Amino acid sequence: MRTTIPTIIFLGLSAGGAHAETFSADVWADNWFEMRIDGEQVAEDSVSITTERSFNAESFTFAAERPFVIGLVAKDFKENDTGLEYIGTGRQQMGDGGVIVQISDESGDIVAVSDSEWQCHVIHTAPLDKSCESASDPVAGAGACAFEIEDEPAGWDTAAFDATDWPAADVYTEQQVDPKDGYDRINWADDAELIWGPDLEQSNTVLCRLTVE
Repeated sequence: MRTTIPTIIFLGLSAGGAHAETFSADVWADNWFEMRIDGEQVAEDSVSITTERSFNAESFTFAAERPFVIGLVAKDFKENDTGLEYIGTGRQQMGDGGVIVQISDESGDIVAVSDSEWQCHVIHTAPLDKSCESASDPVAGAGACAFEIEDEPAGWDTAAFDATDWPAADVYTEQQVDPKDGYDRINWADDAELIWGPDLEQSNTVLCRLTVE
């Protein structure tokens, strides 16, 4: 268990076409993220999802040709499918998530921010009953500690995917998410918002997408 020091990473440019542009991105996540552009990974959180309290911001560049689809995988830390952390200790609890993103072009103009225009689909929800948090012996899948899990839908992070039935991202305030360790290092655009699934505690793995025209 440790608190990470904010880091800046560069994971290389994705393959781009003749009219590709270079974009700069800033992401803060509680606890972990992966970003894909048109289905190809361009960045991954430098701190493992298995690290408790892994709060940090990442800044990187990538190349893409507009329009392109941003696919963001965001995960909150959990010890197992109960969705809990610190299991068996006096601090046993549900974790809580949150992620914020901004992307700018070569001239510095913001072309995308995280907000309710994104669509987010939850593929891991746990526990289904929040009373699991106080169970003396929480067992994933048993009683209040039941969970729901599914694989990533094929091609969800590409333009060909039909996401019409995906809900809009849920937007949260700084007070609700309580971002820390790296969040204040970034000068966030005024309209960049913290997003997640419908429940900060129960939504553990969230897939979010946006098309940038």
